Amino acid sequence: MELGMIGLGRMGNGMTERLREGGHEIKTYDPKVDSTAGSLEELSQQLDRPRAVWMMIPAGKITEDTFRQLLGILDAGDTIVDGGNSNFHDSKRRYDEAQKQDINFVDVGVSGGIWGLEVGFCLMAGGDDEPVGRLEPILETLAPEDGYAHVGPSGAGHFVKMVHNGIEYGLMQSYAEGFEVMEHCEYDLDLHEISGIWRYGSVVRSWLLELLHAAFEQHGSELDDIAPYVEDSGEGRWTLDEAIKLNVPAPVLAASLFARFASRDEIKFSAKVAAALRNQFGGHAIRAVEKAKASSDPR
Repeated sequence: MELGMIGLGRMGNGMTERLREGGHEIKTYDPKVDSTAGSLEELSQQLDRPRAVWMMIPAGKITEDTFRQLLGILDAGDTIVDGGNSNFHDSKRRYDEAQKQDINFVDVGVSGGIWGLEVGFCLMAGGDDEPVGRLEPILETLAPEDGYAHVGPSGAGHFVKMVHNGIEYGLMQSYAEGFEVMEHCEYDLDLHEISGIWRYGSVVRSWLLELLHAAFEQHGSELDDIAPYVEDSGEGRWTLDEAIKLNVPAPVLAASLFARFASRDEIKFSAKVAAALRNQFGGHAIRAVEKAKASSDPR
């Protein structure tokens, strides 16, 4: 199948490579990276109708600007896919705006980080049946076996991915706090060793635990070269906001989000663990210790 990929960062590059390995013809556009097209207009000219273009770019202004440019370039029957971490309210609005021009809009939550090229990307698609069905060869190639679903109408894909990332906050914080307890206890424990044995037979084994073991292997059991500063990219806040609107208690998510806020003011080993995990699964930057100390004033 033919597809235009917009954005060749950590995720977009891996997705493009996986699709090409799967036999698809992928045209690309990224102003910062060598691409098949030098502009969105040229990208559209490289694709046969009905076109399908996939935005794999940061949520917010860049996605909004690119979406608006595409509305002015594409034709009726074409499809715009947003695979970034956009707010699902924005995706519902973009769907309505695209429909006015008979252009399809599909929102796809994508999980898999920098490991997706090798093991596949978990995909959560939202949108109308016809355009999602037309994209199925692309979705099936990107995902591992049983790792893709059309979860609902417009906005549902990004809503499910938002909740997925909220759950991720809680899981990461639980590991982080447990390892901080062990790091402060009376015993001289080898945290690298413990994270290793927990991968086998333990009820708390998971891919995140495997990534934590890899982080200890890379940075040492004390994580000395990682600053205890943990960013949040928005989805945890949005999930908590929806929980409040729906009167659903989400104390673990709330505590996990607030712990990230606290990491920016306090020196905690748990924050180092969470920062290391974000780097392992998503390639997110680690803040150097020296830089964190120099930037300790939150103002």
